[in-house]
Amino acid sequence: METPLQLAWIHVEPSEPLAERVREAVRRLERFHGRITGCTVALEAPSRHHRNTGAQYRVRIEVRFPGGRAVVGRAPPRSRDRADLYTAVNAAFRDVRRQLEDRQRRMDGRVKAHESPPRGVVARIFHGEGFGFLRTPDDREIYFDARSVLRGGFGRLEIGSPVRFVEEPGEEGPQASTVALLRRRAPGPAAPTQP
Repeated sequence: METPLQLAWIHVEPSEPLAERVREAVRRLERFHGRITGCTVALEAPSRHHRNTGAQYRVRIEVRFPGGRAVVGRAPPRSRDRADLYTAVNAAFRDVRRQLEDRQRRMDGRVKAHESPPRGVVARIFHGEGFGFLRTPDDREIYFDARSVLRGGFGRLEIGSPVRFVEEPGEEGPQASTVALLRRRAPGPAAPTQP
């Protein structure tokens, strides 16, 4: 690191074993992410009048590196892992490492883009027979049956109803499963007409 570790003790009696645990955690972060330029860690105990009410320890970590920083500990969740200061330190360093890993994956282009499920509209429906066909944006028709419509929504489907679905291979071609009826958008303001 370019700047030495800054360690702050707020309502906490300084402890060399705890300080060494923090220093070791920072060294592990440096081995994992070699471009860390600075690190600030604040260890905070509940104020004296809150100690008997189950208040949680707070560990705030700010790790600086070229082009950014990772910060954890602004508002820790209430949990048992924040009731002991050593455990709170471990949890906070796990959180900051996770942030650094996520950042590294984004920089390496390893983050998966989650595709949204395909959308379409009901092209034909046969309520009496319990099946229908969806039309996809690329103008394909995909078969679906009443059992594949979520929340018993088959009876509410009409021609033109917008849906989201999962496409999978069927015995006679592609078919839709997990069909979900989408809300229709309210019509927007009318477009101005040209004279």
